[in-house]
Amino acid sequence: MKATGAYEPIFAGERRKRLDDVFTCYPTKRAALLPALWIVQQTHGWISDEAMTEVGQVLGVTAAYVKGVVTFYTMYHQHPVGRHFIQVCTTTPCNLCGAEGVVEAILEHTGCGDLGATSADGRFTVIEVECLGACGFPTAVMVDDDFIEGVTVDGVPELLGRYP
Repeated sequence: MKATGAYEPIFAGERRKRLDDVFTCYPTKRAALLPALWIVQQTHGWISDEAMTEVGQVLGVTAAYVKGVVTFYTMYHQHPVGRHFIQVCTTTPCNLCGAEGVVEAILEHTGCGDLGATSADGRFTVIEVECLGACGFPTAVMVDDDFIEGVTVDGVPELLGRYP
C-alpha cells in the first residue's frame, strides 16, 4: 500500500474469505481484531488510518478502538517499514548487558541512523522496545518473527547477514 493515493479495501475476495474463516474461531467478530490486523499488515506491510477504519467497520467497532489496539502493540506498523523489522529490547536487564551498544551497532550496520527510520535501501527498520520477555538471556532482539537471545555488539554483523 502506498502512503498516498486512493485507498483500496483490504477485505475483498480471498482476504474477505480468510477473515470470514477467522470469524468461525471466535465468539464475536470483535474478538477477531488481532487476526484481522495481521491480515492487513501481511497484505500491505503496515496499517494505515484508512485500514483501521475498514477493520472497525467490518468488526463493528470504532476506528478509535482499532487504533487503540494498533498503538498498544509494537508488532503493528503504522507507517511503511523496511523489509526486515528489528526490535531491540532496552529494558534494564538487557541494558545492563549492553543493549545500548547493540542498538548503536545495529543502527550503524543497517544504515538506519535513527530509531524508527528505514535504511536507504529499504532493507531494515529498527526500533527499541521495553521488553521481549527474555531477561535471562540479554540482549534480546526480534528480526521479523525471529527471536534471538544473547545478541552482542560483536555479533551484530553476522546477525544482520542472515537477512538479505
